[in-house]
Amino acid sequence: MELKRVVVTGLGAVTGAGNNVSSFWNNIKNGVSGIDFITKFDTTEFKTKLASEIKNLNMDDYIDKKEAKRLDDFSKYALIAAEEAVLDSKLELEKINRDRLGVFIGSGIGGLTTIERDIRKETEGGPSRMSPMFIPMGISNMAAGNVAIKFGAYGPCHAVVTACATSTHCIGEAYNYIRFGLANAILAGGTEASINETGISGFEAIKAVSFSQDKDRASIPFDLERNGFVMGEGAGVLIVEEYEHAKARGAKIYAEIVGYGSSCDAYHITTPSGVGASKCMEQAIADAGIQKEEIDYINAHGTGTEYNDKFETIAIKNTFGEYAKDVCISSTKSMTGHLLGAAGVAEAIICIKALEEGFIPPTIGYKVPDPECDLNYVPNVGIKKSIRYALSNSLGFG
Repeated sequence: MELKRVVVTGLGAVTGAGNNVSSFWNNIKNGVSGIDFITKFDTTEFKTKLASEIKNLNMDDYIDKKEAKRLDDFSKYALIAAEEAVLDSKLELEKINRDRLGVFIGSGIGGLTTIERDIRKETEGGPSRMSPMFIPMGISNMAAGNVAIKFGAYGPCHAVVTACATSTHCIGEAYNYIRFGLANAILAGGTEASINETGISGFEAIKAVSFSQDKDRASIPFDLERNGFVMGEGAGVLIVEEYEHAKARGAKIYAEIVGYGSSCDAYHITTPSGVGASKCMEQAIADAGIQKEEIDYINAHGTGTEYNDKFETIAIKNTFGEYAKDVCISSTKSMTGHLLGAAGVAEAIICIKALEEGFIPPTIGYKVPDPECDLNYVPNVGIKKSIRYALSNSLGFG
């Protein structure tokens, strides 16, 4: 069968680095970090003090108060990002075949704030204290479900859950569905709202997060002094669309998705080996039918943990050989923090804007080179550069 071409026609984002795509991208371009001290709960008993929280977002501007009471924040963020993406795409819902409009929006953890709150109620007051909305607010596919309801999307509605690779898998699977002719358009992405006591203490327990109290030296991917990731929150959504469908309605096309890879290290539940990441990049490049040397920018997973950055660097070297030294790489988690299940879509948006504007964003906070991480991470200041192809990496526990 002849495969369809797949394009991106709409973007939506709400993150700690900006509450819409425009502010988000401007901050990323200019190296402005969204990382600050945690305000969502009292951190006195916690070693972790910093996160990238969403700031100055009035939910009443986006979601009816009655509806908001029945939604965990991870669903609210997804609805906000999805609305921006739909408006940006100028997708006229009343004119398209909504049986072929899908939603692939995942979350690594789901409604963790709801889960935390209601389990406390049940533990303290017994089963009668459990809210009837506990399940509908907590389970991971409810962001996708609520977005589908809002926009009347009757097509496939999926929520891939693969930890920090979640939203990249959602985009990749949307790409597959459309190119194989199973849908015309899909709202694809991810969402996360895990800056709470349970989320932070859980990642503290496995020593994955940074305990730094220096906002400028907390999320420092590829730096020798890196000591863990900084938690972020938020959502991103792309309108992924079949090319002829987009062309017929005169849509603005931001970028074309041309390759996708998915693999597993099959090595350790939390530690990467680098082997799977290299295979994954090779799959995506082969799927695209391009040469490795045509990739001008890699948005790295780059969490700022010791093992991720070391093994991702090894994977890039193994994939690109000598060209690894020439390709521009950055970890924008230095500004956004790590959005867990929403990280990949936030970084896909950054790749798309980088392609559109010919600008590669920096890895900020970079001071001390690591001999084992010796590639071009575009330290501290972004650069103007024409980009042919961009590649976005996402790795996840498991």
